[in-house]
Amino acid sequence: MEREIDMKEVSDGRLYGLRDMVKADCGGCAGCSQCCESMGSTIILDPYDVWRLTAGLQVSFEALLQDKLELNLVEGIILPNMKTSGENERCGFLNGEGRCSVHALRPGFCRIFPLGRFYENHSFQYFLQVHECPREPKLKVKVQKWIDTPDLKRNEKFIIDWHYFLKDVTARLGEQNGEQYQKMIDLYILKSFYQEEWEKDRDFYEQFDERLTKAKEILKISG
Repeated sequence: MEREIDMKEVSDGRLYGLRDMVKADCGGCAGCSQCCESMGSTIILDPYDVWRLTAGLQVSFEALLQDKLELNLVEGIILPNMKTSGENERCGFLNGEGRCSVHALRPGFCRIFPLGRFYENHSFQYFLQVHECPREPKLKVKVQKWIDTPDLKRNEKFIIDWHYFLKDVTARLGEQNGEQYQKMIDLYILKSFYQEEWEKDRDFYEQFDERLTKAKEILKISG
């Protein structure tokens, strides 16, 4: 989902594509886990994030909700986010040494940090969040290499489709009145994109496109 931010205050004033070089490499973050603490409910997970975690850890979405994830309202829609705990509000996946125990499976928000996404014209580009990571010096790295996600072009299409689908759902909720309608929408999205298991022997993006098409038909969302 989107945040209202002033790009001049939070970024270096540039927008980046996959082939651009950006000063984002924190040198392995040795001895630092600040970005995995005091993050509240801001690390929201999309269906691909949950698919990657459940498949990689061989656990169900419901099992992750027991101690690693939680549900919160995001612009009128209930979505999962990383759960934090303790005095420093640490991510539940941090180990005793302050390292990510699911680094290969980490969500997209964690994967791109300290980059963010700037959405415009049914697409997005990346921007560098200049105040979020204190570790210096940072080295230049190609955006594509930094994100380290297989099939990245298809992943970007998925991110765009999911982002603008949620925007359409939020607009639909604004047109309707009543808690019952919102509850129905929330339960449908949770069930269709998070709780319902994905077929292990089929491509994730193909399955997502099928579910998205069906969701748009049921919720009467065009595009």
